[in-house]
Amino acid sequence: MSMLQVKPFVPGTARGILCRGYRAASFDNILMLTQQELAVLDIRPSGIMVIDAAPLSHPMIRLLSLGIPTVLLTSETASKLEPGEEVVIDGFQGTIITSPDAGLEAMPAPEPPQAGAAIALNDGSHVFLRASNFNSDYAAMAVQQGAAAIGLVRTEFLLPEQGEPPDAAFYESTLRELCNRASPLAVTLRLLDIAPDKQVPWLKPLAGISSPLGMQGVRLYDVEPVRGVLTALLDAIDKVAEDYELKLLLPYVTSLDEFSYWRSRIEQQLHKDLPIGAMAESPAAILAMPHWFEVADFVSIGCNDLMQCLFAADRDLAEVGRYLDPYSPELFRFLNLAAETAGDNIDSVQLCGLLPQLPAVFPVLLGMGFRVFSVAPVMVPHLAKIAGEVSLPLAEELVQQVCMAKNSAQVRGLLK
Repeated sequence: MSMLQVKPFVPGTARGILCRGYRAASFDNILMLTQQELAVLDIRPSGIMVIDAAPLSHPMIRLLSLGIPTVLLTSETASKLEPGEEVVIDGFQGTIITSPDAGLEAMPAPEPPQAGAAIALNDGSHVFLRASNFNSDYAAMAVQQGAAAIGLVRTEFLLPEQGEPPDAAFYESTLRELCNRASPLAVTLRLLDIAPDKQVPWLKPLAGISSPLGMQGVRLYDVEPVRGVLTALLDAIDKVAEDYELKLLLPYVTSLDEFSYWRSRIEQQLHKDLPIGAMAESPAAILAMPHWFEVADFVSIGCNDLMQCLFAADRDLAEVGRYLDPYSPELFRFLNLAAETAGDNIDSVQLCGLLPQLPAVFPVLLGMGFRVFSVAPVMVPHLAKIAGEVSLPLAEELVQQVCMAKNSAQVRGLLK
């Protein structure tokens, strides 16, 4: 028996025969494949190893939401593994055990907290672990896993089966099913966030949408057919909001003026006043933090796109994945600035993306003062367990240490 240290990704342990490539997938094996092969994977294996992945990409975010125990490894590490051998992977600790002992058992997942409830910290404050999701199946999973609410629904992924542009009737039916399966949780809908990595079948290629820093989010709302689909979505929201507690999020806004313009446009189409928040996904949006609450009801920091902008690296390209380092001290300094400038409004700031789902990083974010998170449903029990055990004085001290670190190696050492 020997152990390899790799990167954790989806928590859970799995045991099985190692197979290489998606064609070898079966329900009881451990599958080693590339990120590109995820798109054609149609069988749910026992566990997954992804070679040279871009962890912040949307294929990887989808994989995280599936809850299959997963680790990430380099091509060099993959070359040390032999297909056909028995292995055990641990997606929480980031380990691969080859030729495991017969008595080695999988670790059970933590018990989910009560759905709709906050997690108490040792200082008397509370953490709200909301769930991000794609559809009604994930909404039901959020309830099962004990989420406090639905923190973000990716409405661009709500699609008719034939790929035609969604109409108001489709959206109303789909949203009612989602809200019903999410009950009793409140639901936050992120309005259409079409981007190079989130293109939809009903939209033909458009000028400016090929770049990760180009046309996306609200920048497309006045472009047909996006404008017409957005109108249909808002018509449906207007009806569904009569029966369910809804909030709205405007994606990829970079200034208060831009947000205020689109908030006004959207409110003109709604008959009910709904809380509307801003997605802060760029350095400019983060630096506006002290003033967001003059125009927005809440703010959601999108850590994935924020890191893409901050480090000037396309999050879908594995070739530049090393630049998107979640242990970078510069990233921690930037987020600490956001927490400090949010001030008394920190409880109205939600963190989403991969970063708060990293077990070693989560206590640091708590130490900064963040208390609201939107994560994959499968992560809720794991993060709830960490929140219940964390020492806030130590977490606050850790914030100072990681922000003063010179490089990510020092940060990793501090967070072991």
